[in-house]
Amino acid sequence: MSFAASPSRQRNWDARAAANFVCGGAGGGLIVFAVVAVVAGVSRLALALPLLAGLALIGTGLLCVWHELGRPLRALHVFFHPHTSWMTREAYVAVMLFPCGVAAAAGVPVFAWVAAALGFAFVFCQGRMLHAARGIPSWRHALVAPLLVVTGLAEGAGLWLVAAAWLRIGSQTLLTLFGALVLLRIVIWLGYRRAMATQAPRAHAALDRTSRVLQLAGTLLPLAVVALVAAGLVSGTATLAVVAIAGLAAAASGAHMKFTLVTQAGFTQGAALVRLPVRGVRPAPIAE
Repeated sequence: MSFAASPSRQRNWDARAAANFVCGGAGGGLIVFAVVAVVAGVSRLALALPLLAGLALIGTGLLCVWHELGRPLRALHVFFHPHTSWMTREAYVAVMLFPCGVAAAAGVPVFAWVAAALGFAFVFCQGRMLHAARGIPSWRHALVAPLLVVTGLAEGAGLWLVAAAWLRIGSQTLLTLFGALVLLRIVIWLGYRRAMATQAPRAHAALDRTSRVLQLAGTLLPLAVVALVAAGLVSGTATLAVVAIAGLAAAASGAHMKFTLVTQAGFTQGAALVRLPVRGVRPAPIAE
């Protein structure tokens, strides 16, 4: 005989908390990819604008979280637990990232590498922060952290391609790297979805629509564009346009996935009693 309380959707993290994962992940990924682009030989003009845009995205996400607090003036309490809280570590990284990012955008070369490392650390903290929610099966799975990290990098690469089209610059190497990130993201996502089908069926159902968006608009479209450009079937000014569309689709689909994962797929585990006591019956020992 068994008794189970039905899992319920968590209400603590709403759209404002999801915005931190959406904006913060994309902003951190954009900073990382902007620095990689300069290393790949792209003009330094493509560094300052993406760096500032990445910082703006991260700041927007943090502002949303601050607004979510019932007592915003207590936000400084987030700095008190660096030994246990990934949210605290994220806050410390953000404090260091903003001055380093501004210095890198101003043209100080050494700070570009520091900003890239901190941008990656920020995205990593976000992945670990969601994974630390042990009471929610769809968040605590081992693939959640790498999924959010790779998604943030893919979103950042996509946004950089949009900025590059506006600045009329580009690189086949960077476009290939973007395609690799998109491909890696869908591989992790499919593995995660397969696990959710058995471990968290309600979360799996809540993610159906976003899965289709991620596979079609977020993966097939960008990879098709990468293939067309690599084959030389698209050239001239049309290349910048189609690459920008692919980058925007990859970023938007990733944002949709993270927003749905936080706000719609966060079902609690629920409570379960494997054996109920029965009056007059001696309980049998539970095998270990």
